Amino acid sequence: MRRRLLVVVLAFAMSVVTFMTSAAAETQAWQHVPVPAELRPQTGLNEAVALGPDRAWAVGADAVGREAPGFPLLLRWDGTAWQRQNLPGTGWQGELLSIAATSPTAVWAVGRDTERVAHLLRYDGIAWRETRPPRGVALTRVVAGGGETWLIGSRDGALVLLRRDGRDWQEMPVPPGAVYGLHVKAADDVWAAGETVSGAAVAHWNGKEWQQTIVDGFPRSAVGSVLAVSPTEVWAGGTAGFVGGPVGRPIPPLLVRFDGQTWSRVAMPTDFGGVTSLAPTSSGALGWVSVTRSLKWGPPGSYPPWVPGPDFLAWDGQTFTGHSEPAVAGEGDSSTLRLAAVPGAETVWSVGRAAGPENTFAPRILRFG
Repeated sequence: MRRRLLVVVLAFAMSVVTFMTSAAAETQAWQHVPVPAELRPQTGLNEAVALGPDRAWAVGADAVGREAPGFPLLLRWDGTAWQRQNLPGTGWQGELLSIAATSPTAVWAVGRDTERVAHLLRYDGIAWRETRPPRGVALTRVVAGGGETWLIGSRDGALVLLRRDGRDWQEMPVPPGAVYGLHVKAADDVWAAGETVSGAAVAHWNGKEWQQTIVDGFPRSAVGSVLAVSPTEVWAGGTAGFVGGPVGRPIPPLLVRFDGQTWSRVAMPTDFGGVTSLAPTSSGALGWVSVTRSLKWGPPGSYPPWVPGPDFLAWDGQTFTGHSEPAVAGEGDSSTLRLAAVPGAETVWSVGRAAGPENTFAPRILRFG
């Protein structure tokens, strides 16, 4: 009798463990998070920022092409759902391109209207307000970190970088070529990802000057995301150029790593696509890499010769584990994946746009953790 009871107890315990393991496995996957129902077709998201489990924002454009060219879009996560935010005084059509924050009372967003005029918005913890952008600069990105806020833009086709000095925007020296992304650790520790005529380039600002390195010299290669973990560990991602090959062949992704002395290319479990975003873990180490239009070589003789690859790569310090985005009813795959890590947690957001019904596109929000 005791033996039978022991067997029953052990069987029950094993079933509980199996259930918990299965539940944990299910949560360790990217999940689709619904967007507000009032969003119209032809809506896309460009970037997101998170300050905690119940405080995140995402920006983009709503009804692009339906009421051309669409309207600036701002969403906020309150811990339960994404909700559209009103933008008082924003009477222009266009889109919001980028968002960043140094604190809950200093959240910045940049955008552009139909005349390609720059717009700069700030949230002070109570409301969003438009503020005067730097004169004559077409803004494309805002980046925050280490208590700093920087802007990326251009003037008459030339690169412009600006730093918030407390009350105004200070124009900074720029490295050669183009800059698409920044990682700001401090006023004298800024990393820039971009390209020059010589190839993909990463530059470091030490408070006095830029020191630039060509990290991949293949023609048409570029990096747009950079993550500095420490002085001896910096990552940058983008696309590698190529010469020749069959018509319509996709471009390979590019991921490089700096060890304090040299930059080296890092192998990934995908053959084509573009690295669009790097996200840290709660400790600041590299945690995630997003790859848009990810493809891998298929079996020999298959046509087309490639198959879908992983959309997200999780890095454990030694190897990558591939993850696919979940299927969403009535929609196709994402064409944009932009990551935003939640500080102090292992939760990561991805925002962008995906193929929608009848040749439209739809906003896409995913979450891991």
